[in-house]
Amino acid sequence: MATPMYWADKYIENRRRGSEAIQRIKPGQRVFIGSSCGEPQHLVRELSNAFDTLKDIEIIRLFNLETTPFTLIANKSPDHALNIRSFYAGSAKSHAIARNQRFLTPVNLSVVPRLFKSRLLPVHVALIQVSPPDDFGWMSLGVSVDITLAAAESADLVIAQVNPRMPRVLGRSFIHVNDVHVIVEYDEPLISIGAPPELEAAKGIARLIASRLVEDGSTIAVGLGATSEAVLLALSDKNDLGVHTQYLTSDIMHLFSRGVITNRKKGFNDGKMVASSAIGSEDFYEFLNDNPAIEFHPSDYVNDPAIIGRHHRMVAMNVGMSIDLTGQVAADALPHNHFSGGTGMLDFIRGATMAPGGKSILMLPSTAVQGKKSRIVPLLGDTAVVVPRSDVQHIVTEFGAVNLFGKSLQERAMGLISIAHPKFRDELFFQAKKMGLLGAERTLHESIHGVYPIHLEEVIRIDDEPVTVRPAKPVDERRIQEHFYSLDKNDIVARFFKEKSRFTLEEAEGVSQIDYVNDLTMVAVVGEFGFGRVVGVGEYLVDTATHQAEIAFSVSTSYQKKGLGKILLRKLAAAAREHGISGFFAYTAAQNQGMIRLFGSLPGRLTTQFDGDMVTLRCNFSEPLT
Repeated sequence: MATPMYWADKYIENRRRGSEAIQRIKPGQRVFIGSSCGEPQHLVRELSNAFDTLKDIEIIRLFNLETTPFTLIANKSPDHALNIRSFYAGSAKSHAIARNQRFLTPVNLSVVPRLFKSRLLPVHVALIQVSPPDDFGWMSLGVSVDITLAAAESADLVIAQVNPRMPRVLGRSFIHVNDVHVIVEYDEPLISIGAPPELEAAKGIARLIASRLVEDGSTIAVGLGATSEAVLLALSDKNDLGVHTQYLTSDIMHLFSRGVITNRKKGFNDGKMVASSAIGSEDFYEFLNDNPAIEFHPSDYVNDPAIIGRHHRMVAMNVGMSIDLTGQVAADALPHNHFSGGTGMLDFIRGATMAPGGKSILMLPSTAVQGKKSRIVPLLGDTAVVVPRSDVQHIVTEFGAVNLFGKSLQERAMGLISIAHPKFRDELFFQAKKMGLLGAERTLHESIHGVYPIHLEEVIRIDDEPVTVRPAKPVDERRIQEHFYSLDKNDIVARFFKEKSRFTLEEAEGVSQIDYVNDLTMVAVVGEFGFGRVVGVGEYLVDTATHQAEIAFSVSTSYQKKGLGKILLRKLAAAAREHGISGFFAYTAAQNQGMIRLFGSLPGRLTTQFDGDMVTLRCNFSEPLT
């Protein structure tokens, strides 16, 4: 019986030059190339140089930027001597992807390791890049564990480029020297990417997400690109965030360094940032090296929806390319996020919605092609659907956020039109009616061109319950209608000056469909975003003859005498003065002392005029209190 060779001796025995290692590949084999920034660039270059002698091989990899243009070689191959299989679940709408779409294999990243391990898709050769071995012979796959570990574990021949610049990353990132057949030592910089181009729309999206959708103690997953970078920057005031994501980036490192990310409240893998890959700078790769706060695991773990769903308040944030009015989403690999594409998006969307308190967020700037094209469209048509309408939850553009979960097609269409760029809303509204998504009687009034004033939003606490005070949206009409129905008899008379037993949808439309300048409604909402209950309504409507605005209020009985009316009035007054409105007036019953006292809190001189049982209250903002 042969004596097993000591791993260090085997390491020395298996060392080869890159060109010698590639000569072990045979025609007709399937060759896996390590993913993303872990690509073994030296081995890939040697493979490219050997294509004259290697016939009918198949390159298998994640879809990403090519340091060596295999697709160009394949397209020029007259006898189809090279085939490429790229795992990518995005659309192929852009020209750069469409011309090579025959190479794409649509699949969710969580199941790719099973393809390899089961030999349903046998890997004959795996070209990987690793760190130098430790004292026990273990080498780390570093910044690229994802599907690379499964490929290496199941390949017939493993060729490893040992690069001292590859960080030693903890977790399930290791392969032993004894499991590698050829060692190629080659020192070269890892692939890194620079900062994505700045997008003004991304900042607006980030503000909305940070203020409304990510709570302290959440576990986050975020993709790549300018919008994702802006969101991470906007989260810098949060506390105790955790990370379970496909890719770690330099921006996540910065949040960790500032103490924003602690991983203490994840509910699963507490104390650890968990990912399967990393993309960033050399300084960032140094941060990953032997960092006990970080673990990398393969994609069948990190992207497993059941694993994702075990995290506390899991928030999955992904970038969409386009969405139609029914909620179908297309995603694409843009030049600045070619390393991610849409491959793991659906895994995280489904996992996040399974998590306790979890949510999925799809972010998209409202326009493309320098503002000439809307990303919210009537129907996706010939663009591949990456996220089915049944999986979509929160959609955020720079013009607002809507929750499509549990919403009818009519509610979805109204909500998406309200957050589209204003110059495209007329056409979207027309098309929605034409498609039968909206009834012929539906209108959008001035709100079809209004820009939602996010700066008027505020979260207060009443009896230790968070209450969101914000401008009304077209999607609030049903909730406002329900609020009116919930008022008691006296409050109905105080608000409408008569007894009422019916509140039509048209009345609620008049309150919710506003232009945010001359016609503004503020609502107080309790409950989950997208499903909240309206407990207070404050409105102003400008009289163009006097340039003063009439105001009206209603507050649910259980929230009265708790300062909610005063907060609504303060918000209305701030918005009115911002738009040059000269003052407020209101009609109320003489015995309605609450309304009279409320009006008296305005920043201006109060005058009253009695007419029987009614009183007219006026406040001119330009006349200070005496």
